[in-house]
Amino acid sequence: MFELQKLSQTSTKIGFIKLQTNKHPFLLVLLFALLAQFLTAQEKPLVPLPIKAVGDTLNPPLLPPNILNDSIGKKDSINLDSTNTKNSMLVDIIDYRAKDYVKLSQKDQKIYLYNEAEIKYQDTELKAGIIVMDYTKNEVYAGRIKDSTGTYTQTPYFKQGDNVVIPDSIRFNFDTKKALIWNSRTEQQAGLGSLGSDAMKVLASITKKENDSVYFLKDGKMTTSKDTVDPDYFIKIRKAKFVPGKKIIAGFSNMYLVDVPTPIAVPFAYFPLTTGRTAGLIFPTFTQDPNRGFSLQNGGYYLPISDYVDLSVMGDFFTNGSYGIRTQSIYAKRYKFRGNVNFRFENQITSQKGFSDYRRSTLYNLQISHSQDAKANPNSRFSASVNLGSSQYYTNSFNQINVQNTQNNNLSSSISYSKTFPEYPSVNLNLTASHNQNTQTQQVNLTLPTFQGSMERIFPFAKRDGIKKGIIQNVNFQYNVRAENRITTTDSLMFRKGMFENAQIGARHTLPISTNFKVAKYFSVTLGGNYEDVWTFETYKRGLDPDDPTSNREVVLDTIEGFDRFNKYGLSASIGTTVYGTFPFGEDKKIQAIRHVMRPQVSWSYTPSFEQFYDTYVDYSGQTQQYTRFQGIAVGSVPSLNRANVLGFSLQNTLEAKVRDKDSTKLEPKKISLLSNLNFSTSYNMEADSLKLSPINMNGGTSFFDKKLTLNFSGSLDPYTIDNNGRRINTLNVNNGGSLLRLTRASMNMRYSLSNETFKKKDGKEDEDRAEEASDYYRAASGGRTDDLFGAGFDQSQYQRREDDGEDIENPVYGTKIPWDLNIQFAMGYLNSNRQNQVNTASLMFSGNVQLSPRWDLGLSSGYDFVNKGFAQTQFRFSRQLKSFDLRFNWVPFGRNERWDFFIGISSSILSDLKYDKRSQRILR
Repeated sequence: MFELQKLSQTSTKIGFIKLQTNKHPFLLVLLFALLAQFLTAQEKPLVPLPIKAVGDTLNPPLLPPNILNDSIGKKDSINLDSTNTKNSMLVDIIDYRAKDYVKLSQKDQKIYLYNEAEIKYQDTELKAGIIVMDYTKNEVYAGRIKDSTGTYTQTPYFKQGDNVVIPDSIRFNFDTKKALIWNSRTEQQAGLGSLGSDAMKVLASITKKENDSVYFLKDGKMTTSKDTVDPDYFIKIRKAKFVPGKKIIAGFSNMYLVDVPTPIAVPFAYFPLTTGRTAGLIFPTFTQDPNRGFSLQNGGYYLPISDYVDLSVMGDFFTNGSYGIRTQSIYAKRYKFRGNVNFRFENQITSQKGFSDYRRSTLYNLQISHSQDAKANPNSRFSASVNLGSSQYYTNSFNQINVQNTQNNNLSSSISYSKTFPEYPSVNLNLTASHNQNTQTQQVNLTLPTFQGSMERIFPFAKRDGIKKGIIQNVNFQYNVRAENRITTTDSLMFRKGMFENAQIGARHTLPISTNFKVAKYFSVTLGGNYEDVWTFETYKRGLDPDDPTSNREVVLDTIEGFDRFNKYGLSASIGTTVYGTFPFGEDKKIQAIRHVMRPQVSWSYTPSFEQFYDTYVDYSGQTQQYTRFQGIAVGSVPSLNRANVLGFSLQNTLEAKVRDKDSTKLEPKKISLLSNLNFSTSYNMEADSLKLSPINMNGGTSFFDKKLTLNFSGSLDPYTIDNNGRRINTLNVNNGGSLLRLTRASMNMRYSLSNETFKKKDGKEDEDRAEEASDYYRAASGGRTDDLFGAGFDQSQYQRREDDGEDIENPVYGTKIPWDLNIQFAMGYLNSNRQNQVNTASLMFSGNVQLSPRWDLGLSSGYDFVNKGFAQTQFRFSRQLKSFDLRFNWVPFGRNERWDFFIGISSSILSDLKYDKRSQRILR
């Protein structure tokens, strides 16, 4: 027996065997003879065996056939020569090494590698504390070693291809590729997740590797928990067949929670482990509705049609006959487009046939989203955003679990295609189909389609690439056209023949002309005119109501089919400048200076009267009344009968302050906005016979406390008084014993956001991000809102769990702080147009979230209407992260949308069907 102990640094490496050559150089020659002797049977003569050193690898010698025969208990006396020598089953280089020593035993015909031992052979890699190679049987054994404290370390690591197994010990045969593995642990990617938090961990006390693709397990465990030594849950399987990357077929299996068995068990189980998208069942949720009976909800089938598109079909079935069907398809092609199509239909039956409260109704909803990649075609683009359906879908659907959608009173859609012709002058064409639906009035407005065309602005008196100076060179014009096929209908007539009966078609052409120049260096002047030509294919004859000749009510008497048109034109001019004013207080003061910026502007516009487009009729008193046949057309505004010669005045203001920074190291003062904007506007019509001065409109906004508090306000000030009937009369309010201006309306909107970070110094982003995390937790399914003032969604498919590193988070991190956030919004409206002097709207909305611990969150959103004296949409919610599980509860305690939702389930998408999802149905009132 020849043994090599730990070596000094002055050694030469041959293969992976280190020899001390500074004292015994003859050992280099002896090694080759010994290797040949060790690798042949003792009763056979020595045969010259070549050894090839390649870097740090050793090319194993060809073993005589009798070695293979001896391994199965047979003898062979065939002479070995160049004609009858057979190759070993080892067909590649064995790369092996060890930190402490490599020991070759002629007696045992084995090689021992100790401490950080490694073997590589083709696509197989083995690392362990100790490795023993039996070169007669082409087998290897790997196991752990004990450290100085008696603890087992250096657990074997076995990798073959993409499959990785981490056992306590392993026995592997290079020829048959079979193996016995004790206490193995492996990770298998499944679904669309990645290795790690969304990977399946497979553990087994004994594993038999049959070939490259089949393993047999005994006393195994399956879990997605990151802690494989002591998982918080696992599925115990007694016997199973394991095909890595594809499936696990098991016998009797049941779930354990913290090593405690549960009644959740099946006689046999099939666990798919394929990566990417695979077809399969979507497990339903069992619920009960007092109005519809027992039900199965959200069950169905998922089908990946191709690499670019998939399809999910789900349904709801109730014992009283109600049912719902939902389909969802997601498609995407890189650098081309992406989108999704969702369709939902419900046949709702309340109570049972024969009862007085029996009702039947149908609801539907269609949602389409399509976006084109900008790289696909820079001159052509198609996009779609569709949300249409029954007006009562969001409020009456028995599977509507997004609370915020119940507050939505409008559905809108748009499908558009645009094409640009870049040659000068460039032309842009756009074709759009739009839809707007009021869910309260159930009125639907459609444009099928709208055509828009525009030509780029042309400067006829200037070079295209030159600088434009003066009044002549800045003259420019642009052409635009808009044509519509407008349909107004109701929810009940959607997609029926009657919806097209009142369709209106029209087109509007505009040609604006303008120029601009400077006067006295500081004043900007703009001159312009606008020509408009409107086409229509339907006009209306109007007169008194023939059914009630005593009234003076004007109605449509006849609809005149055929082409008709009218045109309008007008002139305009404006002059404006910018005035800066700075009021210094001294650099030693807290407020060093205040800066006031004013942008006054005076404008003028002239529009003639268009009497040629007006007709007359005689009312019941014999008076002649004028009307235009174009009133109610599809596009454009009707021509005016009154000539307008209007002077307009506007003033924009901003106010800023320079404040000495609290940080003494900063040399520059800090700028603070006192007024983001404060605007006034009014006009004076010189052609009007009375009430020439328009009300003064005012609006403004500002922010405080590092923009945490935002304030916006608006109002209207009328210089004229009103009579006893509330009508404006041509008498100034100040001449009627009142003030100079009369406040007729006002509104204010205030919003304030704060958190625990508001009251402490900002030492870094880490604490700030953690504070925001609690409020962001529920906003993933908030229907597109940036806040949760109207509650958060209940939908598990939209629910996004925060990333969890799977490690225990110490509670002392919250010893002195609890992350929280609070959003408050207050809106108020004032009305005094007819001396009401009343606050007509006043409501307070608020939402808050508290993170009691790193895994425990509470939330509340509500509001109060001070005018109607009632609470707004109110929701309580809490959630708890249990490492591998998510638990949450949402509750709307009162109101039209009263409901609750409870969910506990495995966080990983692989076993997402292992859940308890219970929710109440909407209470019918």
